[in-house]
Parts: sequence; structure tokens; C-alpha cells
Amino acid sequence: MNRIVPLLYSNIVYAHLLVLVCFACTIKDGPTLVKLDFPDHFPKPLDSPKRNPLTEQGIDLGKKLFFDANLSSNGKVSCASCHIPSLAFSDGQRLGSAGASHEFLKRNSPALINLAWMNSFFWDGGVKNLESLPFAALTNPNEMGANLNDIVDYLNQRDDYKKEFKYAFDIDTISSAYVARALAQFQRTLVSANSKYDLVQKGQLSFSQEEIAGEKVFTKKCSSCHVPPLFTDNEFHNNGIDSYFPSANEDVRAGRYRITLDSADLGKFKTPTLRNLKFTSPYMHDGRFSTLREVLIHYQKGTKISSTVDQSLLSSSLEEMDIKLLLIFLSTLNDNEFVQNYTN
Repeated sequence: MNRIVPLLYSNIVYAHLLVLVCFACTIKDGPTLVKLDFPDHFPKPLDSPKRNPLTEQGIDLGKKLFFDANLSSNGKVSCASCHIPSLAFSDGQRLGSAGASHEFLKRNSPALINLAWMNSFFWDGGVKNLESLPFAALTNPNEMGANLNDIVDYLNQRDDYKKEFKYAFDIDTISSAYVARALAQFQRTLVSANSKYDLVQKGQLSFSQEEIAGEKVFTKKCSSCHVPPLFTDNEFHNNGIDSYFPSANEDVRAGRYRITLDSADLGKFKTPTLRNLKFTSPYMHDGRFSTLREVLIHYQKGTKISSTVDQSLLSSSLEEMDIKLLLIFLSTLNDNEFVQNYTN
């Protein structure tokens, strides 16, 4: 008996040490790094900041935060309230959906598509990186209307969140910076690259004759700003939607000027991607056009002249057949799988 007890004790100690060693290995190894998946015809995405590498744990945590309405001041508004997965992360409203204040925003909610390739965000490019992007939505009284300290207090009181932040970032106390990092990681994974257009580029499908003709019209008339395969140049243009742009008091209708205070930027807004247009109406920075036909008719005969209007629009014209073919080609940019992946 005297021999058995020490032996039993030593086995228990060994087992306990083994668990500690395995746990230490897990902590030492850290979260699992992830490489963003994208097709060969896409350019290389922008690198994630060194302080926020893409990981499985960070992405999963960011997704959970994205859909958590408790981050808002009234507990009813999440990021997904204005960026709805079934609408390719837009909201279907002319102006941004009413948030915690029940007041609508002054601009259309942009769809969240292929953000990993973007070097600025919002219609005026007022935010330069994904790690800064969440703070505006979280604290804007007309969006989620929250106090960052309240968000942090809520998360630190939740054992599940504390555990997940520990796994993702190896931190014991959650701070707002890590909330933003997790949300940034999730949003980097919103890659839309499986439309018919993409399958054609991969050699898995072929365009119809009308789609080929539509692509030719697009290349000639539209591709200087909506550059394939992302279908945006990530730049700012005055597309002739208005001829007057108020510049006082940081008016959001002033476009890029609101950020640069350069009069050459009056009325210039960021070029949106043309991917998933089937899901992201209405269109333009103020959602004034309900249909794609209305958008194309604007370019056909509605361009308004101002000192900053893009000169390429003044020398371009669209015939009725061009509009028909463009609508056919643009439909090849819809990625049903992208929407379904986050809806189900």
C-alpha cells in the first residue's frame, strides 16, 4: 500500500503537468494565422497591420461582435443592422438606416465588399484603415450611439467574450482597440470573388455573346473608374450628379472636400465597387437612384457640369443598346455565394 500511494500520486502529478504543458504550448503557439483566400486574377490585398494579423480566433470573434446588438446604446443595433448579409452587407435604404437615435444618416450605407483591397473608407475617404473604421459606427449617435467605456465594461463582464479575446489576442482585460481589431479581421474576410465574371476569369464558364458585347462597352465607357477585377479604382470622382456642393460646416454633400479642404475635391466621392449590384440598391452616395437603368440614364443624359466634374464623362455617351448590354454584363458581377455564405 505504501508503494501504491506514491505511485498513484506521481501519476496524478504527471497528468497535471502534462495538461499544463499542453496548455502552455497552446498559449505559446498563439492563435492560428490565416491567409486570405482570393483567386489568381485578383491583385494582392493590402497587408494586415503587424499589430493585427489575420487569425481564425480573431475572425470568429469579429463576426460575433459584428452581429451583437448589445454593443449599441439601446441594445438593438448591431453592425449588421446597417450592413445586412443578405443585401451584400448594404441595407437597402436610400440613406443609412435609423440607428440608436432613430435618425437616418445623410449618406447611403456602403456595401462591405472586398475591403481588404481598400486604402480608405466612407464616401469621402475619411478613415484610412479597417482598424479605425469601427469607432465611427460604434459611437455615432445616429448609428450605434455607444460609449466605448460602456462597450468595454459589457464585454469584460462576459466570460465568453473574455475567453475569446484571450484566445485571439492573449489579453486578460478587453479594451476598445482590440474590439476594433477583431471587427477589422472579420471584415477583411468579406471577399466576393465567385460571380460569373470570376468563373469566366478562372476558365470555368464562358460569357454569352451579349455578355461579351456588354463587357466591351463596359471596358470602353466605364472601366477607367470601375477597374476590374475589383471594379473600383478606390479613388474619388465627381460623376456629375450635382452642380453645386455646399462646403460650409463640413457638409457631407461636399464629398472628398470635407476631408481635404481642397476646392478641387468638391463633389468628389469614392468610386463604389460594381460587384453585387443586384443586392445593393439604391445607388449613389445619397441613394437617389433606385435602379441601375436610372444610373445609366444619368450617364447618358443627366451629367451636370461643374468645375470639378470628371472630364471623361463629358466626352462619353451611351446609346440605348449600350445601356441594354451594360445591364447584361453588370449582372455577371453578382455573387450569390457571397451573400449565402453569411445569410445561412
